[in-house]
Amino acid sequence: MIDDVIFEQDVAIPVRDGALLSANVYRPNIAGGYPVIMTCGPYGKDLHFRDFNPMAYTQIAEHGRYLNWETPNPDWWVPRGYVVVRVDQCGIGSSPGTLDLLSRQQGEDFYDAIEWAANQSWSNGKIGLLGISYYAAIQWQVAAMQPPHLVAMIAWEGFVDLYRDAIRHGGIYSNTFIAAWYARQILPVQHGVTQNFSQETLAANRTNIAEAYKTHVLDDEYYQAYTPDLSQIVTPLLSVANWGGAGLHLRGNIEGYLGASSEYKWLRTIVGNHYVPFYSEEGRAIQERFFGYWLKGHDNGLLAEPRLQLALRRGTNVFWRNENEWPLARTRWTRFYLDAVSYHLSEQVPNIEANVSYAAPQGGVTFLAEPFTVDTEVLGPLVLRLWVSSSTDDLDLFVTIRNLDASGNEIYGIGSIGDRVSVTKGWLRVSQRKLDPQRSTQYRPYHSHDEIQKVVPDQVVPVDIEIWPTSMVFEVGHRLALDIEAHDGDGSGMFLHNDLHDRSPGNLTGTNTISTGGDYHSFLLVPVIPER
Repeated sequence: MIDDVIFEQDVAIPVRDGALLSANVYRPNIAGGYPVIMTCGPYGKDLHFRDFNPMAYTQIAEHGRYLNWETPNPDWWVPRGYVVVRVDQCGIGSSPGTLDLLSRQQGEDFYDAIEWAANQSWSNGKIGLLGISYYAAIQWQVAAMQPPHLVAMIAWEGFVDLYRDAIRHGGIYSNTFIAAWYARQILPVQHGVTQNFSQETLAANRTNIAEAYKTHVLDDEYYQAYTPDLSQIVTPLLSVANWGGAGLHLRGNIEGYLGASSEYKWLRTIVGNHYVPFYSEEGRAIQERFFGYWLKGHDNGLLAEPRLQLALRRGTNVFWRNENEWPLARTRWTRFYLDAVSYHLSEQVPNIEANVSYAAPQGGVTFLAEPFTVDTEVLGPLVLRLWVSSSTDDLDLFVTIRNLDASGNEIYGIGSIGDRVSVTKGWLRVSQRKLDPQRSTQYRPYHSHDEIQKVVPDQVVPVDIEIWPTSMVFEVGHRLALDIEAHDGDGSGMFLHNDLHDRSPGNLTGTNTISTGGDYHSFLLVPVIPER
């Protein structure tokens, strides 16, 4: 172990457009070439974790002089023979310029910073990326550009698709999280916490994402410019997804794992809140083992490990199992048909055609499966096929999957901030029901979100709703509940969709109707995993 850390603050990194990025470098006090772990992001490289989020700081096991929000801890990594480089992206902290979050410009800047670090005297030329959330999301962006010295990446809870994962779930604006995140975590550190710029000057030096997210309703060239081409990623990677992350990162971690062209890639699922697992003893051991192989050349058996290492949920308990593919090849894709007469879910198609209606924007309906007679594991993505109509020309569908115990009480999971969340979620604005047939599968509808197709009032149309992947063992006596609502359902946590510009009451009021039975085969497709 190396006893001390050499800390260099505000090191200037030149990038291709002539600008300079500001970085902090933490390195061993013994001369030599070391592997480098890097981050580049918007939360301020000089702001200590305890000052950024005091409550979260009390919950994590790891502390230190240089600990920073959602980035690797130099006090832990440097003594183990790594250099840590923490870069303020353009327009944040000590890095001048215009702030443009997750942009191609930031990706290019990060690319240049990676190549700069690889050529320093303290570097062995092998660069790894590690970080949570934004610091994971930007990894997909830069890895798709293929920096020559990028050797490995660990994207720990990081979304991929700006439109589908983060901003517009099923076409519906996810406004409450975006507003809180931007106001609390981005704006206070724009050009540093000690600078005294006017609000007008700061506003002139950042892109107006709040306005852009509202006005760009479809997945147009705006969002596409911020979304990486996963097929261009060839870097060995570990993607870490959290089952409690429905609403932001979960989908992207799985899509990133599936879409990357990397020969060597792993998917790990976890539970818990957004930051505690990353800094836990178990989390650090996983990270060090991965980088030990790729950055230091340790023969630690990594390549022999199964590609999927899954934390699986049984009520509030967790067990682990290794698998080799996603979704699992042995999945029994099971249709549970909706019955508007009994409000039940059944594997039998209802004979009688029936309708159930509810008033928007406050109403909804729940369908219940019969109590399970054996423990039943659900693992993977779900799909809800509905036949719907409305008295108006559009409707928003909010879908919640819940686990009810024998007494009818919901079994919750742990969300991003330790809040209670349901099993999983899905969303769709029916005017954006159009599918991309090239990218859709039987278990994952892919909506193109490239045009508005209003519905004719009272005309029944079929829709397929993507429900984010999940894990849950429904124990004997438990029931699966399917909520279909005109608003955010139970267990939504911080990810609400109530922006009055996007969900104008005048446009989304009326009576919504679900048709079942007869010619209307409305069903929930569930990935049931048989025992081996």
